[in-house]
Amino acid sequence: MTTHIVIVENQNEWLATFPEVEVVLAKDYLTKAEYLKLKRVHIINLCSSYRYLSTGYYCSLLAEARRHKILPSVRTITDLSHKAIYSLDAEEMEQLADKQLSKKMDVASQNKFAMYILFGFSEINELQGLARQIFDVFSSPLLRVEFRFQESWQIASIKALSLRSLPNEKRDFFADAFQRYLSSRWRRRKSKSSYRYDLAILHNPQEVLPPSNKAALQKLISAGKKQAVNVELIEKKDYGRLAEYDALFIRETTNIDHYTYQFSRKAESEGMIVMDDPNSIVMCTNKVYLSELLSTHKIPRPKTAILRKHDDTINIDDIGYPVVLKIPDGSFSRGVFKAETPAQYKEITTRLFKESDLILAQEFLYTDFDWRIGVLNRQPIFACQYFMSKSHWQIVKYDAKGKPVEGGYKAWNVAEVSNDIVSTAVAAANLIGNSFYGVDLKQNAQGVYVIEVNDNPNLETGVEDNYEGNKVYDAIIGEFVRRLDAQKAV
Repeated sequence: MTTHIVIVENQNEWLATFPEVEVVLAKDYLTKAEYLKLKRVHIINLCSSYRYLSTGYYCSLLAEARRHKILPSVRTITDLSHKAIYSLDAEEMEQLADKQLSKKMDVASQNKFAMYILFGFSEINELQGLARQIFDVFSSPLLRVEFRFQESWQIASIKALSLRSLPNEKRDFFADAFQRYLSSRWRRRKSKSSYRYDLAILHNPQEVLPPSNKAALQKLISAGKKQAVNVELIEKKDYGRLAEYDALFIRETTNIDHYTYQFSRKAESEGMIVMDDPNSIVMCTNKVYLSELLSTHKIPRPKTAILRKHDDTINIDDIGYPVVLKIPDGSFSRGVFKAETPAQYKEITTRLFKESDLILAQEFLYTDFDWRIGVLNRQPIFACQYFMSKSHWQIVKYDAKGKPVEGGYKAWNVAEVSNDIVSTAVAAANLIGNSFYGVDLKQNAQGVYVIEVNDNPNLETGVEDNYEGNKVYDAIIGEFVRRLDAQKAV
């Protein structure tokens, strides 16, 4: 039997008149081991804020890592924070909105109208179809949708509300909608299909450390020609043209608070094949999520603790000094710091907690190099060693002017790499999905440890392909062709 759990930040928010259900404080869900072990649960996150890196954000993030059903998902939270994203889905909804709102005489004379959608339900029966459609796309418990009339009814904004911000006069409606929701089924929106073979590669010519250099991009274009795929390089300015293609390959550093995520989200909404997909970006760009995911599935990793702002219950001595401290969404060695002493630990954590409610503390394992295993559709396609930057403990060192200085590298035949390394990397990547990932590992006398799983991994000519050569590019284009063929056959 599936259990429903409501998460709030203050127990007093859950009124006696609301349905009887298990109510858990956010701080307990984030920190207590008993919630890590739960299975077959639906989590309804009613925190006071879903702001990026807030407590509410982390509740949804860690629920996904624990394989709990969560409302709202991190993806929904992210989508609702960017009008550029949710406007992608607005056209179809606005057609229905104009049709239904125009029939209502009490709002037809006004130029704006607001509707509350609680768990997919509207107080206005005539607008229930519209409410359901909006909820199917943006599955968040409490929504306020504002419409404006400009020759036709259009969606002006879609905002996720907290229980605390819900007007008092809507409390009875909330109780009724939640009770109805408890017996309803979770649904997913279907994607459209597309059948042409044109691949867009998103890149940024000005990026200092791009995931693929110019030569690698040209090799992808050549590999496409061999397999009858038209490969074109696009940039941020080409957002409006994205639907002209069948597939998207992102070769620019991704972040969920960035237009690369918007491109991925739009590509998926258009029924395109996309690497990396929005879910992979969400999961890989946050180190706290990855830590929880690896722990849940018993993937070997360095000793790790999730630190929460204003919570001193974690004993950092269990990890030991030096300790590595990370912000959740750093990349290319940015946002990663090493504390040698308790004083440094205090200074660094104080600074990082100004950016994020949670940060990661990890055991420091020094090695001369890190392994990177490239995994595509659950299969290893390249292996590379990245050596530490000279006189530094990381692969990339930034000088006083912020210029990156990288260490050396050595590409390997995947077949000659230890099975412990390759199998551990594939197991970690498989927890994310079946896209294109780069798994970073360390190896010492005690064993193999996963450091992180990267979406959108580096693939540069002369580095990652230095052993496998053009086979790497052929494999990537071949995977796009396989997925396009499978899509066409449906």
